[in-house]
Amino acid sequence: MNHTVLIVEDEKEIADTLTYALSSESFEPIWVANGEAALATLSQSSVDLCLLDVGLPDANGFELLKTIRQMDGPMRDVPVIFLTARSEEIDRIVGLEIGADDYVCKPFSPREVVARVKVILKRLERQTDSNETAPSAFEHRPEQRIILHAGETLDLTRAEYQLMATFLSQPSRVFSRRQLIEQIWSSNHPSDDRAIDTHIKTLRAKLKSLNPHQEFIVTHRGFGYSLEV
Repeated sequence: MNHTVLIVEDEKEIADTLTYALSSESFEPIWVANGEAALATLSQSSVDLCLLDVGLPDANGFELLKTIRQMDGPMRDVPVIFLTARSEEIDRIVGLEIGADDYVCKPFSPREVVARVKVILKRLERQTDSNETAPSAFEHRPEQRIILHAGETLDLTRAEYQLMATFLSQPSRVFSRRQLIEQIWSSNHPSDDRAIDTHIKTLRAKLKSLNPHQEFIVTHRGFGYSLEV
């Protein structure tokens, strides 16, 4: 079964290039040029991943992603890669914090974009196929891509979910920042330590709300992070 990729990009030349690159790798691309059409497509069709331009004529990509994450149905969790001409670190961090899976700065290589699409989809397939057992405090349901605590589903962004799935695969193991980065992005991704620290910060705050007296994520200075349950 071929994966469907939604391209949300108002520049036709860029969209045509991405469409060709994806089609050449047996993906099924769908192109829309604005945010309204993107939401309509996601509400009516099954999409495996979305390439989302930050600067759309009718919407800000960041705000559009927030809307997607609030949708009813499975498309609220669709993986998203931002396409952006804004290379400032604060923009990249904001995008990741609100639930993007990756970002690519323009101008970019279409082959690199396709490679990142493959990495994200392959990782999701591995998580779905995983039969690893989580500790009793947490329940990991990889087929649904959710994690529960005391029977309640945790409200996690995709990056936070991937971090928790990694931690739960080997509780108490210390993962380096680079190892955690590679669970979210490709091994040669230019993301720096501050990006992963941002995800850890938001995830730690959510876990802290479960039990203010327990520090679930432990920082090991100079080494990385571990999950203690």
